Amino acid sequence: MDDSIGLPHGQVRLQPYTPAWERLFEQERAALQAALGALVLDIRHVGSTAIPGMIARPILDIAIAVRKSEDGPACVPPLEAMGYVYRGVVGVASRHYFVKGEPRTHHVHMYAVSSPDWENQLLFRDTIRAHPDWASAYADLKQNLAQRHPQDRETYLLAKGSFIQQVLQLAQVNESG
Repeated sequence: MDDSIGLPHGQVRLQPYTPAWERLFEQERAALQAALGALVLDIRHVGSTAIPGMIARPILDIAIAVRKSEDGPACVPPLEAMGYVYRGVVGVASRHYFVKGEPRTHHVHMYAVSSPDWENQLLFRDTIRAHPDWASAYADLKQNLAQRHPQDRETYLLAKGSFIQQVLQLAQVNESG
């Protein structure tokens, strides 16, 4: 595996963006598509590693769309064969969540294509990509939180939540206006 990704479980360490993340995503996307076939409608690179220039925890976040949430369990065996571990919904009722690697290299977030959570993953990524001022504010927040919580991933993630919701609300207003 490429040394540009990987982080021990629970740790918060940020590193500068690298184009290698996009290349690694494309490789994993192709492997996921081959393993899951017709079960999958779409596979997207999300999270901070999908935002050029953004500092990020070096773990690839991948969103997968399926027809309906009930299709998720059928994806477990092929993903386990690829080295993923199924974690269940883990706080997001509409999501099937998988992790890969130790140190952790990949997170897969699987949603029904009609799920607002699928749409929000893409909307947040695209909004941050399109608004350098919001991207800068997000990077500053992430840096501050990583310095305050280097061994507490849960607190780090929860503390980003209000900023993410604010960006989503502003993006939805901009889309409708």
